[in-house]
Amino acid sequence: MNIRRTVLTLGKRARAELKGQRPLILWMTGLSGAGKSTIADRVEDKLWRCGHHTMVLDGDNLRFGLNKDLAFTDSDRVENIRRTAEVARLMLDAGLIVICSLISPFRRERTLARQLVGADEFLEVFVDTPLDECIRRDPKGLYARAIAGEIPNFTGLSSPYEPPDAPEIHLHTAVHDVDTLADHVLGELRRRGVIACLP
Repeated sequence: MNIRRTVLTLGKRARAELKGQRPLILWMTGLSGAGKSTIADRVEDKLWRCGHHTMVLDGDNLRFGLNKDLAFTDSDRVENIRRTAEVARLMLDAGLIVICSLISPFRRERTLARQLVGADEFLEVFVDTPLDECIRRDPKGLYARAIAGEIPNFTGLSSPYEPPDAPEIHLHTAVHDVDTLADHVLGELRRRGVIACLP
């Protein structure tokens, strides 16, 4: 291979110190309709109000650009996670708190994302919503279309979802509202010394 990694003067630590924060990836996983994007948005807003520098990488939004050439086969889902994890790592190097909101159905790929950045800078957040509740909510009408046979390889129905074995943060959306869940995430970040402000 005819390439070598370029060593730059500034590193992640310097960029993070300038922002006055500890960089971290919050990786939110769960079924379609679980509430990942809503919670990610609320967590980012609360972090911003505390003066933190953040970025949300939303799975749907990424498919309008970076991942627009990918379908929803198992292999495309794997590549979707790989690309997102690489972008998240770059943002981590910039000193940001990165909130990734993707179904990311396979444990192996979530593990690879964690290994890419290191376990000390990666928190897996399981947005746990029962399938029947996701079908009831169906905010984008996708479950109805999938059940009608219009969408193949739909996670939770015709394609598997592998829930996390031991997520650092476990959110039960059928029990708590979005503000309570977002505050729980911030509370966990505070407990781990990532942030200082109260939720």
